[in-house]
Amino acid sequence: MGEARGEFQLSADFFLWYAEQIAHLHGTYAYGSRGAYRVVTTHQPVGPCLLITPWNFPLLMIARKAGAALAAGCTVVVKSAKETPLTCALSVQALHDAGFPAGVVNLVHTTTSSKVSAALMADNRLRKVSFTGSTGVGSTLLSQAAANITNASMELGGDGPFIVLDDADLDLAAEQAIVCKFRNAGQACVAANRIIVDSRVAEEFTAKFVALTEKLKVGDGFDPATEVGPIISAQQRDTVRELVNGFSEIGATLLTGGNEVPGDGFFFEPTVFSVAEADDDLCHQELFAPIATIYTVDSVAEAVKVANDTTYGLAAYVFTRNVDRAIAVSERLDFGMVGINRGIMADPAAAFGGIKASGLGREGGHEAIYEFLEPKYLAITVDETEAGL
Repeated sequence: MGEARGEFQLSADFFLWYAEQIAHLHGTYAYGSRGAYRVVTTHQPVGPCLLITPWNFPLLMIARKAGAALAAGCTVVVKSAKETPLTCALSVQALHDAGFPAGVVNLVHTTTSSKVSAALMADNRLRKVSFTGSTGVGSTLLSQAAANITNASMELGGDGPFIVLDDADLDLAAEQAIVCKFRNAGQACVAANRIIVDSRVAEEFTAKFVALTEKLKVGDGFDPATEVGPIISAQQRDTVRELVNGFSEIGATLLTGGNEVPGDGFFFEPTVFSVAEADDDLCHQELFAPIATIYTVDSVAEAVKVANDTTYGLAAYVFTRNVDRAIAVSERLDFGMVGINRGIMADPAAAFGGIKASGLGREGGHEAIYEFLEPKYLAITVDETEAGL
C-alpha cells in the first residue's frame, strides 16, 4: 500500500514538473558569423511517439514518458505491459478525463508485444520511441528504429553497485540498502544489485543489514504493514528460485531467506548472500529479485574497480562521511546516476538515465522535454538599410 501511494504521488509530481517546464522552453537569437544575418534557434515537437512501458512501475513510467511528450506537444501511443493492463488503462483514461483531445493519447494492449511493437516501429509516421525494459529488447527496438531513422530513448537494465566505504555511517547505509534493494520486491532497474563493502566494516554492516532484512514483512498490498510485496508472476518467482540455487552452486553463503513464502500469490523471502568471488557470470546479471548479494573489498580503488566491472551503467550508490571521497569515487563510477548516502534518487527535477548497456537519453529534469523536441534553425537576412539604419 505504501509503495503504491508513493508511486501515485511521484507520478503526479512528474506531470506537475513537466507542466511547469512548458514555460521554460527557450530558443536562442544570435548574429551569424559575418553579421549579415541572424541565427534563430527554436524547437518543434518531434512527432508521433511510441511509449513502451514496463510492468514494475506501470503508472510512474507512463507519467515520466507521456508527461514529457505531451508537454512537448507530441501525440503518443502507449503500449502497456501485458502484466499490468488495468493500471495503464486507468492512467490513460485519467488523461482523457483531464481534457486531452481524442487521438492525442492512445493505448494499445497486447499479449504479443514483439509483433505489435514491430508493426508500429515499421510505420514511417512514427518519429520517436521511448522504451523502458530489458537491454535485449531495447537493442531490438534500436535495430528497428534504424530503418526509418526513428528518434529513440532507451532506459534499460541495471547492475547497480552499492558501495559502503570504511568510514560510512553503517546504520544509515544498512537502512538505505534495505530500501534500495527490497523496494518493489527488488523488481527495479535501479535496485542495489551488488552491495560492495570495505572489509574493515563488512562484518558489522552485514550483521546490521541481515537483521533489518529479517524484520521485513512480506505480504500483499492490502495490508498497510506490508514492506515487501509479491513477485509479478509464477514464472518470475521460479526465476528467483533459480537465482537462489545458482548462488548456492557457486559457493555463496546464504545468510537469511532463500525460500518461497507459502500461501496464495507469488511471494519470496527477502534473501541475502555473501559472495566470496565475483567472477561468475551470475555475479554480473541483473537480479530483479528480492535477493541481496554482498561482496567484500580491501580498498576504495578495489571498490571502484569491482563496481565498474559490468556492461551496465544506470545507477550506483556510495556511502562515506568524507566529501572528498564521495566526489572522487562518484566521478570514477561509470554510471549515469550516483546516489551519495541515499538509496532513492527518482525525482522529477533530476535527469534519470544511464550509459553503456543501460540506455540512451534522460527522463526527468530540464532535459526530458527536449528528448521529444527537435531543434530548428532559422537563418534570417537582416538588411539594415531597409530598416532605415
